[in-house]
Amino acid sequence: MSEATIASPESSAAPELERRQKQELNKLQKRLRREVGQAIADFSMIEAGDKVMCCLSGGKDSYAMLDILLNLQKSAPVSFEIIAVNLDQKQPGFPEEVLPAYLASMGIEYHIIEKDTYSIVKEKVPEGKTTCGLCSRLRRGILYNFAEEHGVTKIALGHHRDDLLETLFLNMFYGGKLKSMPPVLHSDDGRNTVIRPMAYCREKDIARYAGLREFPIIPCNLCGSQENLQRQVIKEMFQTWDKQHPGRLETMFRAMCNVEPSHLADTDLYDFKDGKRLGGKRQAVVQSGGAEDGGDFGRLDVLNI
Repeated sequence: MSEATIASPESSAAPELERRQKQELNKLQKRLRREVGQAIADFSMIEAGDKVMCCLSGGKDSYAMLDILLNLQKSAPVSFEIIAVNLDQKQPGFPEEVLPAYLASMGIEYHIIEKDTYSIVKEKVPEGKTTCGLCSRLRRGILYNFAEEHGVTKIALGHHRDDLLETLFLNMFYGGKLKSMPPVLHSDDGRNTVIRPMAYCREKDIARYAGLREFPIIPCNLCGSQENLQRQVIKEMFQTWDKQHPGRLETMFRAMCNVEPSHLADTDLYDFKDGKRLGGKRQAVVQSGGAEDGGDFGRLDVLNI
């Protein structure tokens, strides 16, 4: 009589877990791909012949953005080029081998820009103060100059829906302005166009997708460890709302896409005497890398690009 093989609970559960994770990954990829494709179409982000520079920080958002754009590129109705760029800011302990190894394995063109902005930030910003404002300005200025020098037509940043909502509330709470980070931003001089293909994507979807794809995440030790950042306070508020009031964040984002100037109070946006819409205040890319983030608080705190 042959002996029956008895499978342990652990061995029988492993294939089922792997199957579920693969199913979830496919579902998330389809959702993110659909949302990125919709944002590109809605805001005319990418056109035929574009050279798109994906700015990578080593964070989940920029990894996911590059991954989805490469996926879309294969079936896009127009032909466009993608290059990946990372700015090595010479932070102590930064694993400089991680991104080159990952990008080389992807088989795409990539560039690592080495600039010691870390030392400048630590020298200029007093101990205990938020470093993100200066760090962002330096980083963006370097990336924008690189883009112009290499014929880049679109600069892709990994900001998602939650980033846009957080910036809206930061500007309202602390800046006295009703503004966020737009999905597309053109410079007045035509040098740069910034696009945010992840504008419709939820952060929690991106985080789960990054985990399932096992991206080699690199934490930001310069600013990511700072406590009590205003953006973090807003983020925690949103997380509470999302748990207690499902759907609230989706409704808030729809509101950002459905503005009624005649029912606000901005006289530069609406002529209340004659009942006509006006041009408003045009926001443009500033080459120093400041105002392009949506105002005083668009560049505050941790922004993964």
